[in-house]
Amino acid sequence: QLGDDLAWRIPDVVQHVPLGAVARALEAALDVTAGVLVSIGGGSATGLAKAIARDTGVPILAVPTTYAGSEMTPVWGQSDQSGKTTGRDPQVLPRVVVYDPYLTASMAAELTAASGMNALAHAVESLYAPDSTQQSSDVAQEAIRALVHGLPRAVRQPDDLQARTETLRGAWLAGWALGSTTMGLHHKLAHVLGGTYHLPHAAVHSVLLPHVAAFNAPAALSPFSRAARELGVSGPEAVGVALFELATQLEAPTSL
Repeated sequence: QLGDDLAWRIPDVVQHVPLGAVARALEAALDVTAGVLVSIGGGSATGLAKAIARDTGVPILAVPTTYAGSEMTPVWGQSDQSGKTTGRDPQVLPRVVVYDPYLTASMAAELTAASGMNALAHAVESLYAPDSTQQSSDVAQEAIRALVHGLPRAVRQPDDLQARTETLRGAWLAGWALGSTTMGLHHKLAHVLGGTYHLPHAAVHSVLLPHVAAFNAPAALSPFSRAARELGVSGPEAVGVALFELATQLEAPTSL
């Protein structure tokens, strides 16, 4: 539909944004003097667009089709044989994001589950970030509420657009909250494990989240009390177990 405005199409999107794919995409973008990058897909598509934007300054229009949430953060990541490198740069934050729950309806149940747990990890981690604010915490808490209500229904019935809308809204809010705060233990572990062993990013989030939450909760009682309220459990010490039970219910990955 873009007609002559489509300057080039880059099909070789790979998870963890390997440097070889970045080099090819960057060369293509420079050759055609691209004026805007349109990324359609999951976190890997957004990540490749971010890599090009970081070196060229070309703005990104992101159309996410999963719950990765990276379209709302200034965080970039690239990988090579030695592992994964991440950083923050406001230049990689997409200028426009288009959300359409219909585009998420084709996600298989297992990907929906893992991607949703990925979004939950964003919200939970932003709650106890050292630079969290009242606003970021309110946004993160609302994200958890939306995801806990919408995600199980989206997994059970993939074509339920109301459930997809609620889940996508939760992922948007979770990405927003994480984008305004500092990532901690959970995300550092996810990047190291995923980048070193080439593991799917969303699945690693799903596996790690309950354990990191259980480990961190005693040191961050107030933030985890917020999470506990939305998960419907008695207190911070129950959040890790509740997240593990949710992942089990969704049939999301719980083991490396």
